[in-house]
Amino acid sequence: MEDRNQGLWFHPPAKQPNQINPVVLAYLGDAVFEMMVRQYLIAQPNHKSNHLHRLATGFVSAKAQCALLERWQPLLTEQEADIVRRGRNAKSGAPPKNANLADYRQATALECLVGYLYYEKQTERLRELMAVAFDEPAAAIGKFEEDNR
Repeated sequence: MEDRNQGLWFHPPAKQPNQINPVVLAYLGDAVFEMMVRQYLIAQPNHKSNHLHRLATGFVSAKAQCALLERWQPLLTEQEADIVRRGRNAKSGAPPKNANLADYRQATALECLVGYLYYEKQTERLRELMAVAFDEPAAAIGKFEEDNR
């Protein structure tokens, strides 16, 4: 009988997560990261869609993800650091016109790690890392709300 307590893991990957192409892990990690950011923002008091969108953009841009990865680096296990290296070195195409190549590669590395942790069902580890992501911007959210009153 199928386990109904699988959470969001409806379809397991065809390969072990450490054998999946890093660009594919980043593809998934991009969606997971954005979902976690949106959940966090919806947990905050202001639910105006324009406000939510602006705040989300501050988390999901290549530049923001590059800065976040720098904050995560000292916290990573050796295995996680290896996944990040694989993601950073993967050939993922040209960066968007509003991002430089270095930031884009770091953002891909972050997304690769998020996708890997998601497929490994390491939700507690994702929560720990995302708590770091939301720590500093929480003050910025408060300032943003003060500035827009």
